[in-house]
Amino acid sequence: MSVLIDGYNLMNVAGIVGRGIGPGALARSRLALLNFLAESLDPREIAATTVVFDAAEAPPGLPRVTHHRGLTVRFASQYPDADSLIEELIDQSTAPRRLTVVSSDHRLQRAARRRRAKPMDCDAWYAGMIARRRRRQSHENRVAAGKPPVPLLAEDVAYWLRQFGGEAALQDLLREPLPAKTPETPPGHGEDLPHEDLPDDAYNPFPPGYGEDVEE
Repeated sequence: MSVLIDGYNLMNVAGIVGRGIGPGALARSRLALLNFLAESLDPREIAATTVVFDAAEAPPGLPRVTHHRGLTVRFASQYPDADSLIEELIDQSTAPRRLTVVSSDHRLQRAARRRRAKPMDCDAWYAGMIARRRRRQSHENRVAAGKPPVPLLAEDVAYWLRQFGGEAALQDLLREPLPAKTPETPPGHGEDLPHEDLPDDAYNPFPPGYGEDVEE
């Protein structure tokens, strides 16, 4: 599944703002957004995600296509605006039904629907990312504490299977018989005296002459 993000639209809707004001504030906000995405998406999603920004305040000398922590970042130089570049990327998609377009711009949502891509409002997509981050953090905290939840979530099951070396290794472990329990020696029976030093009748439960009494 590929993801195409309207960068400034998401940044404004989510309220992601870099530290400080004045010169460079917009660049810091872009960086904050890209870092948020890199820390929220899983590695496969990162490799399939493109973020598009207007080129009006792009860093001077920066190529039109660059990468940040695995994300593809594009500045809409030679285009009137980012929307025009995003529309072109939607039209060029070779698998539009596997494409998610993240933008609250109705123009881009219509372009996505024309190609049977999936449009998503920025606020809904951002809320989903926040929920995923919270679930992942909660899971990591439980794992760190050594207390897996009951019932286990799918990601928890995958984690514990990896710890046991995979499902096959776990099944082999479950099939192993439990070790036989060795009977404990009753208190007072040879606790301090080695077995070889005990008299021959030390473990005889019958008193001397028991057999003769039975025969009589």
